[in-house]
Amino acid sequence: MESMLIGSFQRPFPFAAGLCSLHSGNDLKCKAFSSVGRLYALPERLCVRRQTLMHQPGKNIIQKRITINPKHDSKYVVNSASGHPLESEPSKKPLDQVKQAFDAFYRFSRPHTVIGTALSIISVSLLAVDKLSDFSPLFFAGLLEAIVAALLMNIYIVGLNQISDIEIDKVNKPYLPLASGEYSVKTGVMLVSSFGILSFWLGWVVGSWPLFWALFISFVLGTAYSIDVPLLRWKRFAVVAAMCIFAVRAVIVQIAFYLHIQTYVFGRPGILTKPVIFATAFMSFFSVVIALFKDIPDIVGDNIFGIQSFTVRLGQEKVFWICISLLEMAYAVALFVGVTSSCTWSKWATVIGHSALGYLLWSRAKSIDFKSKAAITSFYMFIWKLFYAEYLLIPLIR
Repeated sequence: MESMLIGSFQRPFPFAAGLCSLHSGNDLKCKAFSSVGRLYALPERLCVRRQTLMHQPGKNIIQKRITINPKHDSKYVVNSASGHPLESEPSKKPLDQVKQAFDAFYRFSRPHTVIGTALSIISVSLLAVDKLSDFSPLFFAGLLEAIVAALLMNIYIVGLNQISDIEIDKVNKPYLPLASGEYSVKTGVMLVSSFGILSFWLGWVVGSWPLFWALFISFVLGTAYSIDVPLLRWKRFAVVAAMCIFAVRAVIVQIAFYLHIQTYVFGRPGILTKPVIFATAFMSFFSVVIALFKDIPDIVGDNIFGIQSFTVRLGQEKVFWICISLLEMAYAVALFVGVTSSCTWSKWATVIGHSALGYLLWSRAKSIDFKSKAAITSFYMFIWKLFYAEYLLIPLIR
């Protein structure tokens, strides 16, 4: 539940300063130096507006402006001109403004959780399909209703988490729009409220009780996970946080959305088949891994703000190998299920697919660099890719 997951310093970055001295005549000599330290508490926008140096009466004026914008801390612009100040201004072109707005919302929605939610619903919905005639307009309408309602709730959950974690995200994820200042808290609250209301409205209009209860339980657990009020903000407690993610990703998504298609769309008895039970069991492992692994790249901010995650308690390396072991165990169980299948094509697809994923996981895990946050974050995204791949294999389980 990075969707339930699924910060207050600015992202640290090197600072360079220039020391300039004006000598006789027109010579302007500048000596540059760089600090060996890092700044963790810069103002949100540090700007030296103008530094005007007069050479001689009647000569042009040289003006410099240095802008450091922590919203995009990888880019620094120094402009120099004669006779007027040069500034790095945001583009006023409508198309560029639309692109910037889309990019901010894209990051706000936490796209890896959106993709995971959509794939999981499609995958478990296909488990309810018994014959080709089931692929009817009714099936696709019911599937679309479930996906849209779930994605609206997904954005509510990840958005609420960002509102509650602005100070922490300034350390752990300064690229998120609330942490960077691209979105105000008021904008974040407006977006989160709108998506939550729309999700419940759609679930109520559709009239499917499995869908509505899936949305309601996700809402309750997602709110309790993030919101900072007495007795809540369960993300502070490692076991409770893991159980929240487990409940949503492993149980609710598999069972509720399957029953939505099986009972509401097809009107059949709500019997849990072998593939549904396998999907629930396998995703139980995966959900625990996501709950544990998501905190590995965020150990600095969590430690500063007292979030007692398993990573803070046990250390990055130990939690990492616990996650790898759990996933490899899940792949081993999947291989056993595949070997015992009576369906030949399902047996080969299950065995070959899970063997390949298990090998990829192990080979990449052996080369991880624990000293690099970028490497750990990249591996976390690789875990999500394995998560996506599993939902491509689950409909083949028979």
